Amino acid sequence: MILVAVDFSPPSAAELLWAARMAEAAGASLMVLHVVHDPEAAPGYYRAKKHGKYVRRLEDAAAEMLETFVNTVAEEHPDIDAIKGADRRLEVGLPVNRVLEVAAETGASLIVVGSHGRSGFTHAWLGSKAERIARQAPVPVTIVKVPPEPPETGTFTLPLIPGV
Repeated sequence: MILVAVDFSPPSAAELLWAARMAEAAGASLMVLHVVHDPEAAPGYYRAKKHGKYVRRLEDAAAEMLETFVNTVAEEHPDIDAIKGADRRLEVGLPVNRVLEVAAETGASLIVVGSHGRSGFTHAWLGSKAERIARQAPVPVTIVKVPPEPPETGTFTLPLIPGV
């Protein structure tokens, strides 16, 4: 099983595409994971954009966003069956810890995460979540770095898989 962690950002779509193509090439199942980080400063509630001032629990809003995100990527890439058949999972906690825990619990053979490309003081001080996952994971981790201009449909390649 390939575990891909997403945060609904545009780079996350590239992560999901990479993971789905890898899953199809390897004959593996796919799980899409989103971790709701619930900091003490925002104890569990978000304003949902489409509901105006209506306040919703973080988990409820995130669950809807996860379904919408995966379904949108699947609709944009109907040729990739692994996205349509992917398991979806929502967790609450610290993203790095939860990704590692879910990977261990589910027996993932690969974790796919993205890189936002942060640099400078923040990166030097904290490191990236992707780097922390890669350092601590008991299985291989692929970090998908999105090019400035995403490739056109049909031009996406997996350079590490011969013949794909």
